[in-house]
Amino acid sequence: MRLEAKTAIVTGGGSGFGAGIARRFAAEGAQVMVVDLNGEAAAAVAQQIGGIAQVADVSTAESVRAMTEAAIAAWGRVDIVVNNAGITHKPQPLETVTEAEFDRVFAVNAKSVYLTAREVVPHMKDAGAGAILNVASTAGVSPRPNLNWYNASKGWMITATKAMAVELAPFGIRVNAVNPVAGETPLLKSFMGEDTPEIRAKFLSTIPIGRFSTPEDIAGAALYLCSDEASMVTGVAMEVDGGRCI
Repeated sequence: MRLEAKTAIVTGGGSGFGAGIARRFAAEGAQVMVVDLNGEAAAAVAQQIGGIAQVADVSTAESVRAMTEAAIAAWGRVDIVVNNAGITHKPQPLETVTEAEFDRVFAVNAKSVYLTAREVVPHMKDAGAGAILNVASTAGVSPRPNLNWYNASKGWMITATKAMAVELAPFGIRVNAVNPVAGETPLLKSFMGEDTPEIRAKFLSTIPIGRFSTPEDIAGAALYLCSDEASMVTGVAMEVDGGRCI
């Protein structure tokens, strides 16, 4: 019960890493708001864990504001925010990614962090405490070819994490990131372009431990970074990657 009596918003919580984090947080005692663009997916996870489902597009100010207002109305405070929602463009030469694809990747992967911070940080400052976790990627540390603008968006997220940590530390707010390697999530096929045994083998050959990450792997790291056990940890971008970035 490492998150007993804590409240947590998890974006992109309807599937993949987000669902794994939401389930683990609830199992450790947290009240969880499962946020997703897919309302049915959010509701399914929320029902499993006794949480709250919230439909939101984290790239829009109105949606993020409504999400935060719903959390404050339900709990009176927000202790933890996990910025997990993310998308990618398909593997392709960097100059062939359309402007619309570029804008969407940065809106969901980068702008969302700004929007959630704008809404939630004032409440955390009032409380004198809070934990923000940004789900970045090994792509922001060791980029893969043909995922250029996705790589860049995750690098932005890592830098934003460190900048936020420095600024918010005096207010009792910790900000960390976790860098997963590719995992069995809905985004995996998008990263690979197509899901074939040959392409899977190529991806796995870059991971020394020899397997993809799982939602449970990322949930374990998220739990630590958002718990009081990590009270002295801020500005960290923890690689959960089976050795890929070594």
